[in-house]
Amino acid sequence: MRIDILTVVPELLESPLSHSIVGRAIKKGLVDIQVHNLRKYGLGPRRNVDDYSYGGDAGMVMMVEPVFRMIEELRSQRKYDEVIYMSPDGERLNQSISNEMSMLDNIIIICGHYKGIDHRIREHLVTREISVGDYVVSGGEIPAALLADSLVRLIPGALTDETSALSDSFQDNLLSPPVYTRPVEFNGWRVPDVLLCGDPKKIREWQDEQSLERTKLLRPELLNKIL
Repeated sequence: MRIDILTVVPELLESPLSHSIVGRAIKKGLVDIQVHNLRKYGLGPRRNVDDYSYGGDAGMVMMVEPVFRMIEELRSQRKYDEVIYMSPDGERLNQSISNEMSMLDNIIIICGHYKGIDHRIREHLVTREISVGDYVVSGGEIPAALLADSLVRLIPGALTDETSALSDSFQDNLLSPPVYTRPVEFNGWRVPDVLLCGDPKKIREWQDEQSLERTKLLRPELLNKIL
């Protein structure tokens, strides 16, 4: 998989994409993530990428030309399955979307900044808009890192134990069961006996019950998707 991320603040993506599972996947050659500074195609001697908005609203808007030229350059090199804009009014990112998109070969992610991007980019270049929640952050860089992380960990070989992802929350529209490790008892708090019994069937039954109970308690709306 290849992920190209377009941003005016590439420094914000350096650490999230260089460590842990994503960093190891890059080193293994499982994914190629390239961060592109849109100022490469900025206008004028100062490489401007934003301007005042028509209509007089407060805040600067990212211009269409630098984004268009960068995408044209990338498309001249390969075919892209999706051009994604991280937007608060896009479809809400969930595990189903991550599962689907992890199967793609090449994607572009556009990070908005300032007041947003010229709407013509969304009308003519973007193929999908994705939101990470009903709130606004300073730019699309952190949401883009979240999306990239959610995709990369699903690529075969990215996780040491690939079955780990199958038991994550939301994979089956249920929250994951509680997990424990050594010691068996600490400060009077004991690991449930069933996890120590050595019977895989009983353990699995307990985990299924816990997943259902936790989902009913914490995220009951998820159950509507499986009923």
